[in-house]
Parts: sequence; C-alpha cells; structure tokens
Amino acid sequence: MYRRTLFLVAVASVATGLVGLWSHAQVNNDHLLITGVTDAKVTLQQGLIAAAKQGRPISGKFEVEDGKLQLSIYTAKDGKFSEVIVDHTTGNVAKSESITEGEDLAEAKSQNAAMEKAKTDLKAAVEKSAAATSGSRAISVTPALKDGHAIASVILLAGQQMQTVEQPLE
Repeated sequence: MYRRTLFLVAVASVATGLVGLWSHAQVNNDHLLITGVTDAKVTLQQGLIAAAKQGRPISGKFEVEDGKLQLSIYTAKDGKFSEVIVDHTTGNVAKSESITEGEDLAEAKSQNAAMEKAKTDLKAAVEKSAAATSGSRAISVTPALKDGHAIASVILLAGQQMQTVEQPLE
C-alpha cells in the first residue's frame, strides 16, 4: 500500500512538472505571437491577398513555429489544399506545401466546406471585424458552419489582449 501511494505521489509530481513546463512554453509562445504580430509589416489581410495567387484562401493565421513568427494561409484550388507561408516582412509567398493527410487535411476540408457556402471572402470578414474594434490587428481567421450558415471566427489583438469575434460570411 505504501509503495502504491509513493508511486502515485511520484506520478502526480511528474505530471505537475510537465503541466508547468507546457504552461510556461504556452505563455512564451503567446508573448512571441503578440510581439511578432505587433511588429509584423504585413497584415493578415495582405497575407490573404498574397496567398490568393495559389488558390482561394480558406483560413489564415499568424503562428509561432519553431520559435519564429510565420503567416500561414490554407488555400483550396481544384479540389486540392495547400498551406501557403507568406513572409510577414515582405508580403511575398515564401513557400507553398500540399496538404494531403492528417489533421491539417481534415481542417482544410472543413474550412473549405464553410467557404463553399460563404458569399463574403475572409479578407472582408477580417476587415469588418477589425473596423469594429479600433486599434486592433487580426491574428487569425477560421471559417466554420454554424447552424448551416458560414461564419468566420476572427481573433483580434488589441494591445496585449486577444478577443474572438464571429462574423457572418453570408
């Protein structure tokens, strides 16, 4: 009985330590994201325009990948999906990779289904959301179907605070 209790205490201690490390990493990524988006010369809207040369944008976001800020736009063209990385300092397409499997493909299919019902593009949804919250910058835009209607969830950054705004795409 004593061994089991000791074992459970040890497991709980390790788990608590791992949660603490994950929490610290998440806070660090959030800080890098906020700082990076604030300093970026290119807006999410400009990234959507640049990526449109590769296909119809179906989502977009600034994210921290390997400790560095990147602007990632998912596009759809002829039934195929790509992740387009737009240079956040120049606005040029840095690279484009096909999305062919896993969670990324499932997300792209879901986002594409929402965009097929949309009458408004993502850039317009982002601009409308940002205009409603003065002084904010868009971090991401993700379409979805809600009660059969296309909506866009736009995450805005105002100062150090993030907020999510839903915008109809119909």
